[in-house]
Amino acid sequence: MLKINLAFLGLILSLVQIYAQSFMIDSTKIYKKKTLSLDEVNILSSYYHQEGNHSAITGGIGTEKLSDFANVIDLKLNKYNGQGKKFTYGAEIGVDYYTSASSDKIDTKVSSASSSDVRFYPSVNYSVDNEKTGVVIGGNIAFSKEYDYTSIGGGANFTKKSKNENTEFSAKANIFLDTYSQIVPSEFRVNLPSRQQKKGEIGNAARNSFDLSFTLSQVLSKRFQMALTMDIAYQSGLLSTPFHRVYFDDQSLLRETLPGTRLKLPIGVRANYFIGERFIIRSFYRFYQDDWGMTSHTAHIELPIKVSSFFSVSPFYRYYKQSKIDYFAPYQTHKVGAEFFSSDYDLSGFDSRFYGIGVRHTPFKTIANLFAISQVELRGALYERSDGLSAGIVTLHVQFKGF
Repeated sequence: MLKINLAFLGLILSLVQIYAQSFMIDSTKIYKKKTLSLDEVNILSSYYHQEGNHSAITGGIGTEKLSDFANVIDLKLNKYNGQGKKFTYGAEIGVDYYTSASSDKIDTKVSSASSSDVRFYPSVNYSVDNEKTGVVIGGNIAFSKEYDYTSIGGGANFTKKSKNENTEFSAKANIFLDTYSQIVPSEFRVNLPSRQQKKGEIGNAARNSFDLSFTLSQVLSKRFQMALTMDIAYQSGLLSTPFHRVYFDDQSLLRETLPGTRLKLPIGVRANYFIGERFIIRSFYRFYQDDWGMTSHTAHIELPIKVSSFFSVSPFYRYYKQSKIDYFAPYQTHKVGAEFFSSDYDLSGFDSRFYGIGVRHTPFKTIANLFAISQVELRGALYERSDGLSAGIVTLHVQFKGF
C-alpha cells in the first residue's frame, strides 16, 4: 500500500479546492439550461518526491526515498428542472504511479513487487440543490485499487443555507470498506507453503473506516468569513502494516502490531479576511486527538495577492506538531513482551513545516464556443520534518468552464 505522510495528503486536498479568486460568473446572467450541460472540468497533475532515513519497513532505520506522479481528471455536469432545483453529476478518475526504495526492502533477497506500483481510483457523485429551500443533498461512490490494497467507499452529504445565504450548515458521512493483502517481510516466510514464500502473501484482512464531519460557516461581514469544523472518525480491522518490521531491545524481530480499533476526533476553525480587492488572508487551525495517545496541532496561513485582473500569487505556510502514539519506539528500544508496538515514524512525535507559493492565471479563453479555460494554476512547495524527512511537490491545475 502506498503510504504518504499526512501533510502531503492535506496538500492534495488544499490544491483541488477552488478558492474565492477562482473564475466566477454572475448567475443572474446565465440561462439555466434544462438539458444536461457541461459545468466544469478540472485536470490536476502533481509530482512528489521525498527523502528520509527512518523507514518503518526496516524497523525505523533506512531510506524513505519515494517518488509519486499523480494525475486526476474531474468532470461536472448539471441541469435545472425549471422548478428551482439544480442537479449536479460528477465523475473523477485518478491514476498514481510511484516508486519506493524502502518498499523494495520487504524482501531482502530479491526486488519486491511493491517497489513500484500504480493506483487507480475512480469515483462518482450526485447532488440536488433546491435553490428555494436552500437545501442540498447528495451522495458519492468511490473505488481505489493498487497491488496490495483495494478500497470501496460511499457517502452522503447534507447542506442547509439560510435565506440570505450568510449561514451554512453541512454534514457528511462516509464509509470505506478496504481489503488488505497481507505481505510479510522475508524473515517471516520460512514456514509458509512454498507457493507463498516468494511473494510473502499470507491472506487478506479487512480495514473499515467510518467518518462523520460537520461544518458551520458564517459570513460575519462583507470582508470576514468563518467556519467551524468537527469530525468523528472510527477505524476497525487490520490497522497495522504487515510488512513493517519492529526490532526489540534484545535484538529480536517481530512484525508491527497495533490495536484493531482507532477513534479520531479533530476540530478546526477557518477564517478568511478580504483586505480590499487585491489581498486576502486565509487561515486555518485544527486540533486532533485519538485514543492511541496522539494529539496534534495544525496552523495554516495563505495570502492570495491579486497582481492584475488575470494573475494572482498565493504564498502559504503550514506548521504542524504531533505527539507520538503510546505504542511507538525507535529501532531496538521496544521492550520484549509489549502487546502493541511500532517503529513507524509517521506515528512518532515530530513537528513539520510546509511552505510554498502558487501562481494563478485566469485567462477565460474560449475554445470552439463550447468551453473556456477559466484558470491555470502552478504550485510548488517544500516539506521539512524534525525527524529528517524532507519532500517537495509541484502541482499543475487547469480548469475548464462550459457554457
